[in-house]
Amino acid sequence: MSKKVLYLECFSGISGDMTVGALLDLGADPEVLKQSLDSLHVDGYEVKIGRSSKCGIDACDFDVLLDKDHENHDHDMEYLHGHVHENETHQHSHGDHGHHHHEHRGLNEIMEIIDHADMTLRAKDYARRIFTILAQAEAKAHNVPADQVHFHEIGAVDSIVDILSVAVCMDDLDVEEVIIPKLCEGSGTIRCQHGILPVPVPAVSNIVSTYHLKLHITEVQGELVTPTGAAIAAAFCTGEELPEDFTVEKIGIGAGKRQYECPGILRAMLIRESDKETNTIIKLESNIDDCTGETLGYVMECLYGAGAREVNYMPVFMKKNRPAWLLTVICKKEQITEMERIIFKETTTIGIRRQEMERTILKREKRTVATPLGEAEVKVCTFEGEEYFYPEYESVKRLCEKTGISYKEAYHQVMQSRN
Repeated sequence: MSKKVLYLECFSGISGDMTVGALLDLGADPEVLKQSLDSLHVDGYEVKIGRSSKCGIDACDFDVLLDKDHENHDHDMEYLHGHVHENETHQHSHGDHGHHHHEHRGLNEIMEIIDHADMTLRAKDYARRIFTILAQAEAKAHNVPADQVHFHEIGAVDSIVDILSVAVCMDDLDVEEVIIPKLCEGSGTIRCQHGILPVPVPAVSNIVSTYHLKLHITEVQGELVTPTGAAIAAAFCTGEELPEDFTVEKIGIGAGKRQYECPGILRAMLIRESDKETNTIIKLESNIDDCTGETLGYVMECLYGAGAREVNYMPVFMKKNRPAWLLTVICKKEQITEMERIIFKETTTIGIRRQEMERTILKREKRTVATPLGEAEVKVCTFEGEEYFYPEYESVKRLCEKTGISYKEAYHQVMQSRN
């Protein structure tokens, strides 16, 4: 069966809440997410899942609402690019909310929250991976060990919820591969806890550099890729190249919170690579009327030895009713010169016709199967999600020579053992 592949189209950047919204819109179970979030030993928030319109596009809106003591006007913008503190608590000022007494959580404390959460082992591993990537990026930015990086509680509450929600949703969707061609980032500067910083901020720059993510800088003024979003991309990305042909099985759109010229959405697509592949092939033809059968047999061996896909002869009648053979060779474009060299050298022909042709082929791979007679190679083709097995001739032949049984019986044994 085809793998479950997720394509993240980050043309408006990526953040934690955008990712959760897109995955929920894609079909992740909100009840499974609620059960996991209810088990967290984290207070001061509630989750709201709704719909919103971004530039006229309907999207799923995942919102972490903080209470007064934990309120943060924009947790992505003011996300505290982790830093070191000598004391475990200190005073914060948040606009009109006055001063509040907050604890700080380090990576170890966050890992403990993950350990005690009601999540699958795979979802916990996902969450640990994202937070580790984030902590390492912040540690590099501030030149401190990762276990000394602390996240302000006002930033950590919604960041913890976002990251754990992504982990739970990815696990629930059971995605096997994630394709992210590039991350579109804004430009200019932003004001955050440490003052005015250039975009991309240091944590994002460190993540895309360490994990070799492609970054595309746009003219949008502001931060499109948050540290949390970059960490999510780094944790899950398995490739950047989309299949040449694929079908889109489902689409999910997650809404961001900021207002920019771009829509502020993350589009996620579950895709399936096409079973069929279309490419071009070359057909060479030549009429031969004065070569012996032995010569033609030798020419066929030479052509196959040089990499021809197919070689065959067909009896034809030429002008003046002369009997002859039509030689047909199927090869790749880059093999034309060598194939024609062999034909001109080894036969009496004085001309070769050439034609470029399109062909449609099924996806195929070679596998080795164990049979009562020994190991055998089979070709496996896929069509509409079903696999078809074809024993390789040379492999079956070797089993016949080894055991002395008929080709038909050996072929049957291989087919019976394909599972």
